Amino acid sequence: MPLPALLAPLLLTAAQPTLLTWDDLAKRKHPVASATIAYGRDAMQKVDLWLPKGKGPFPVVLMVHGGCWQSSIADRRLMDWIADDLRQGGIAVWNIDYRGVDRVGGGYPGTFADAAAAADRLGDVAARYRLDTGRVIAVGHSAGGHLALWLAGRPRLPASSPLRRDKPLQIAHVISLGGLPDLAATAASPDNGCGTEIVAKLVGTGRADPYADTSVPRLLPLGVPQDLVNGREDKIIPFRMAVSYVAAANAAGDEATLHEVANTGHVELVVPESAAWATTRRLIRAALTR
Repeated sequence: MPLPALLAPLLLTAAQPTLLTWDDLAKRKHPVASATIAYGRDAMQKVDLWLPKGKGPFPVVLMVHGGCWQSSIADRRLMDWIADDLRQGGIAVWNIDYRGVDRVGGGYPGTFADAAAAADRLGDVAARYRLDTGRVIAVGHSAGGHLALWLAGRPRLPASSPLRRDKPLQIAHVISLGGLPDLAATAASPDNGCGTEIVAKLVGTGRADPYADTSVPRLLPLGVPQDLVNGREDKIIPFRMAVSYVAAANAAGDEATLHEVANTGHVELVVPESAAWATTRRLIRAALTR
């Protein structure tokens, strides 16, 4: 047998790394948050606070889970393991939940209003829990990457938007992990793992421009540094979405950087021992000392 034929199986194995599945992550024991804080009456309108040991004040990461903006797919517990990792490293985590488009009150404007209210609640309790809100870093995964970037862009919401608030929580830096920042591009991409019809449920209908106050590129420049962490092996979020968003953000005058991590799919982005999370952890610490 010719040598290339003998090597073919080895080359195939090298080109297709074994990636983690959601079951691999879900079967792990969940660490326990330090406190759970409500910002509304719905069961999803909750925030888990992960508080390090010590007197503080503690630096804060505002964390936003993904799940294609659907509560039936994921909730804030998806982020437990990386939240605990940061807590053990001396960083407090404000891990928010919100009503997805599949829940009463979710969609437009509810999903966005929930994310905003959860973020602003941080300012209300910061003194009680010894949290330093002078430089909040927002970290979001998948659909949460979109919401984390959107939270940073709230000061640029149109004056006519029902989502605009006078004094939104100030975000100093955003890190998107396999995010979907451009909703129009998502709706036009059948190969995205969330599907295309979900975007219409998220942004609503009956408005002349449903992306004006919902899609991050429409809010550029955000005025804060942005890091996008992605893997080409991600089968949920096409890599090109990160490439095109970073190009648009930089063209608008923002400082946006794409970090490609080898052998990384979608799940690896939120696994504490992964190379992707090592990259994110480094970016968080750099942002906190910036």
